[in-house]
Amino acid sequence: MNFRGFVAACLSGLLFVCASAGAQQQAPDALIEQVSKEVLETARNDPAIQAGDLQRITTLVEEKILPHVNFRRMTASAVGRYWRQATPEQRQRLEAEFKQLLMRTYAGALAQVRNQQVHMKPFRAAPEDKEVIVRTEVRGQGEPVQVDYRLEKTERGWKIYDVNVLGVWLVENYRSSFAQEIGQVGIDGLIQKLVERNKNAGSGQS
Repeated sequence: MNFRGFVAACLSGLLFVCASAGAQQQAPDALIEQVSKEVLETARNDPAIQAGDLQRITTLVEEKILPHVNFRRMTASAVGRYWRQATPEQRQRLEAEFKQLLMRTYAGALAQVRNQQVHMKPFRAAPEDKEVIVRTEVRGQGEPVQVDYRLEKTERGWKIYDVNVLGVWLVENYRSSFAQEIGQVGIDGLIQKLVERNKNAGSGQS
């Protein structure tokens, strides 16, 4: 599994089964541990996922992930200071295209899950904290990989808005590339580029 695919697999694996109301009431570290282990096991044992059935994987991702991620915050953070300049319509389109881009990446990565195991690191947070970082280590073949998650507490439970693999935060990584694109072609230009990337991914092009 390449680095980009593994990043996506870690995030998608974490979120794959966050569907039950009971799971939403768990402490953030307990939630991370439970769903990470459940999903990695599911991915390993599902013949369709192992065979790379992207339609099946995508459907599962859409059903299980979307209600449990703050994509608005994730998109706004990735777009950075330009978010304030975007119109409501541009914000809506940015969020929709960014969401589709991430979903396609996660779906493809899930098919690559094999023998990874999640090990939790000590969790430090106060009961009143509204935002926390849960740190984990994913072990399999090769060197262990550090994977950290940023979560926020909402009225509907804990929601993930960023993930860090090997010291690289997903949102910050996209913010750099998005800023460069907007500087060159503007907000509408970035939207069009995201549309093209999603279209090419859907048709199997690189």
